[in-house]
Amino acid sequence: MRVAIGSDHAGFDLKETIKALLDQLRIPYEDFGSASTASVDYPDLAAAVSHAVVDGGADRGILVCGTGIGMAMAANKIRGVRAAAVWDESSARFSRAHNNANIMALGGRTTPADRAMDMVRAFLTTEYEGGRHDRRLEKIARLEREDS
Repeated sequence: MRVAIGSDHAGFDLKETIKALLDQLRIPYEDFGSASTASVDYPDLAAAVSHAVVDGGADRGILVCGTGIGMAMAANKIRGVRAAAVWDESSARFSRAHNNANIMALGGRTTPADRAMDMVRAFLTTEYEGGRHDRRLEKIARLEREDS
């Protein structure tokens, strides 16, 4: 597995903590920025990570902004992205198991680092269940096609 990771200024510190976990787990990643807590626009980072995932350069993506909401909204504008703003380990797990999320968005201002580590582990280790969920994901894909 290869992970694309990115954050804005509000998510920078948590992103760096997540990178340390990925190093510990020996999961390769590419950091798309930001490189500091200097103000940047989250849609730019969301787009870079999203394109890496849908183009096949990464299997999963992790985005961090202040709440995770803005990153998820921006990422979901890219065709093929299923980004989930998650708030706990359970939502991270279900985003994968039921929704086959390929990007997880976290809040650097709202998520304690220890809880974020559990969420990242859950997101990266949970497999998509398929079955009854396939029909729903196909409907989401159809919405993308209709809106183009």
